[in-house]
Amino acid sequence: MRLRLRYFFTFALGLALLAVAAGTRPATAETAWPTRAVKFILTLGPGSGSDIGARLFADRLSKRWGQPVIVENRPGGDGIVAINAFVGAHDDHVLLFAPSSSFTAHPYLHDHLPYKPSDLVPIARVSNTIIIIAVPASLNVNSLDQLAALARAQPGKLNWAGVTGALDFMFAGWLKQEGLDVTKVAYKNPVDASNDLAEGRVQVYESALAIVRPQVQSGKVKLLAVTNTVRAPTEPDLPTVQQAGYPALTIDGLVGLFGPTGMPLELRQRITEDFRAVADDIIKDRLNATGQILNVGGPEEFAGSIDDQRAKVAAFAKELGIASLPQN
Repeated sequence: MRLRLRYFFTFALGLALLAVAAGTRPATAETAWPTRAVKFILTLGPGSGSDIGARLFADRLSKRWGQPVIVENRPGGDGIVAINAFVGAHDDHVLLFAPSSSFTAHPYLHDHLPYKPSDLVPIARVSNTIIIIAVPASLNVNSLDQLAALARAQPGKLNWAGVTGALDFMFAGWLKQEGLDVTKVAYKNPVDASNDLAEGRVQVYESALAIVRPQVQSGKVKLLAVTNTVRAPTEPDLPTVQQAGYPALTIDGLVGLFGPTGMPLELRQRITEDFRAVADDIIKDRLNATGQILNVGGPEEFAGSIDDQRAKVAAFAKELGIASLPQN
């Protein structure tokens, strides 16, 4: 009798352990997901291009998934505030919605980062931010060639606006490659840089189109080129930097969704397909109007694009003599 009871309790314990294991097993393509509310944590504030895109998709996806999709803005700390909140959640229903330029330059800007690159697992590329190079309308410059010529003729006399991140590295590295002596003016707030550009206090600015669009529409700022691999739908006459003869400046503003370590590839692929399914013409037009291009891509393609961007940032950091800072 005792032996039977021992076997019974051993069997029951085994079933209980299996049940616990099943409950903690990472979600797979076959597992029901989402089973509760999903949260998108953003590195940028309300009204930014990423924020608008996240909210457009959140509305569509909540209907498709049958669960609420919450958008939470966590700006500040060069993107680290949002990344910390995402990584610290350890939850496959808490995802990071961010431009990759928020973090690809981090190893050259911050020591002892509180996260590892492997903590950010690419799920889906959602869009490309349109990045432009702009000058004051009052400056007698209509092309990148003319800008480079003016900088060579007046070494040290021109200023350029820089905001911390991958774009900052790219433009600074390009100036060094071209042998151009242009003084950097650092800004924490990109809107302040745009306003100073309009007033001619800085002579060149590389930024998201959405940031300078009000000054362009008022006639105070002139666009020279886009850094993207394709032209902007809303600025079809504006050349890419490749077309303008400066391919080293090429960078696509990658914006997408990231999951936690261990999120299965099959689930990430399924989420990408959900993004594709809800990406209608209304979303496409709204993104275009806010300086973005709808460009949904899967986890492997997104990861490859981020790796390319990291490699380009690393090359320019080397060009500038900036080594990767020691990490924890």
